[in-house]
Amino acid sequence: MALSCGIVGLPNVGKSTIFNALTRSTALAASYAYATIEPNVGEVQLPDYRLRVLAEIVHSSRIVHATTRFVDIAGLPQGASTGAGLGNAFLSHIRETDALAMVLRCYEDGEAEHVEGGVDPVRDAEIVDIEMALADLASLTKRIERLGREARVNPKLAPRVEAADRLRAALESGTPARRFAADSQELALAHEAFLLTAKPLLYVANIDEAQIGNPGPSAQAVFALAEREGSRAIAICGKVEAELVALSEDDAATFRKELGIDSSGLDQLILNAYDLLGLMTFLTAGEKEVRAWPIARGTKAPQAAGKIHSDIERGFIRAEIVGYDDYARLHTMEALKSAGLVRLEGKDYVMQEGDVVNFRFNV
Repeated sequence: MALSCGIVGLPNVGKSTIFNALTRSTALAASYAYATIEPNVGEVQLPDYRLRVLAEIVHSSRIVHATTRFVDIAGLPQGASTGAGLGNAFLSHIRETDALAMVLRCYEDGEAEHVEGGVDPVRDAEIVDIEMALADLASLTKRIERLGREARVNPKLAPRVEAADRLRAALESGTPARRFAADSQELALAHEAFLLTAKPLLYVANIDEAQIGNPGPSAQAVFALAEREGSRAIAICGKVEAELVALSEDDAATFRKELGIDSSGLDQLILNAYDLLGLMTFLTAGEKEVRAWPIARGTKAPQAAGKIHSDIERGFIRAEIVGYDDYARLHTMEALKSAGLVRLEGKDYVMQEGDVVNFRFNV
């Protein structure tokens, strides 16, 4: 199953508006709570200027982008862990995703009342984290009981029990599991238990048009929160982004210029989600098509070849690799070979971002 990034947050913060803009879909975006019940799922193209450059060089007739999967999950209210707002069902939808983009409302809107009575994105983030932590505690408590029984038989498991107790204490204080160090035993246990708060997280400060180019105090509070916990954050005006995707490319460019928008907020969201999911891209370039292939970071050459076809992985001989920057500069394989920039890599080669590859195989 493809990796996915869940879009989460309280009701009425703009999740479905952003999802619709991302996927150019028509999921219901309404100014009342729980307009989304069943999750909406969409595949989104990864923006990648390199593909057009390569297509021009090799005169390719087709470009295929890598994609990222987004899931629009219903608003998670206070009390969701005990069933409020159909919370148990929504928490299960979160559990099925691999990373989270938490949308936090950073603007006032008289037409869409905030479910907590006023705008405070840090409070909203705490509510979502606490609800997920409470759900995690229920899962972790059962695991700790089992670990305790196993440790009585095998004392070598005692450090795992101690780590699990530290993890439980953190969750009881409302601290998400993701705040433990990446190489910690606590976070490893959290991933083993599929805890919601262990998922990598991107904060999305949803701002209004007046804050474009100069995010206000609420959005700045979101950035500060992300910095304190070692997460990441972006600001995006979901309403404007939804308007932009409905325009032609030329009209959208004109509108962006008028608003002073240098880069698409949606592109920032897509690229950050792709990175959160632990993905990277290798490229293939030929006359029939230029294509971006998503793979997990750390993937070796034969497994990358298998993304194209299982026969190529099975019969893998070697990978002929050129860095994208070198390809874009010199244009031809003859020039690249003359400059000594074509590498032949074997089965132990770990793929790098932007590798332009031709796999040699025999079946």
